[in-house]
Amino acid sequence: MAQLGSSKSWWSLGILLLLAAAVLHQSFATDAPPIAPQTTAPPHKDPGRPERGNYTVLSSNGTACLMARMGLQLNISFSSASQNKTVLDVVNLQPNVTKSSGSCDADSATLLLTADGDKTNLTFIFSLNVTSSKYHLSGVSLSAVLPDMSGPFTAGNRSLDYLRGTLGRSYMCREEQTLDVAQDFSINTFQLQVQPFGLTGDQFGAAEECQLDEDDMLIPIIVGAALAGLVLIVLVAYLIGRKRSHAGYQTI
Repeated sequence: MAQLGSSKSWWSLGILLLLAAAVLHQSFATDAPPIAPQTTAPPHKDPGRPERGNYTVLSSNGTACLMARMGLQLNISFSSASQNKTVLDVVNLQPNVTKSSGSCDADSATLLLTADGDKTNLTFIFSLNVTSSKYHLSGVSLSAVLPDMSGPFTAGNRSLDYLRGTLGRSYMCREEQTLDVAQDFSINTFQLQVQPFGLTGDQFGAAEECQLDEDDMLIPIIVGAALAGLVLIVLVAYLIGRKRSHAGYQTI
């Protein structure tokens, strides 16, 4: 009977380990920091997740020199005419009413997105380091006239370092990420893939994924490894308990 009780204790240990694994999985799911930044003021409205658009810039010979696929959400703090105070508005860029244009040079490329009948003009500037064959988003500017604005809104920054990639390859980030441009303006990107240099035809080059995507893939691997380790411990504990139980019966 003592040996049987020992076997039950191993089973109890196994159950406790499995419960610990479940708690570990829940901890990874709940303790991960949110991707989207917290804002100090509530948004003027919630437009939901933006639709993903396809934007292309053509070179002088008619071939694509810059391609981008992404959902864009603009976070704009402006002076409200009706409320007589500064408010935060969140605006989705609608691909079906957005036109793309721009230009491409040897070491710079520009994507201009125009929406709402020229009321919104969003410009991305990419720079290429010819020596290292690395590119990045170096500048963003916005001019917009939205309802309830007390006057036209303008913001920009030419000293950015986002969306870093390699010449001939595309930069990809499936997760939502925020590009801080100015104190009163930032951009949320969704399912982004962009390539401003080294395009061949109308196809993206091999994708270089962002750190957010890599972290998102790493968490399930860690949890899976932890669960596998706990299952192995339970199995070994069960086999040891069973062996001891058989040895006790043989002695009797």
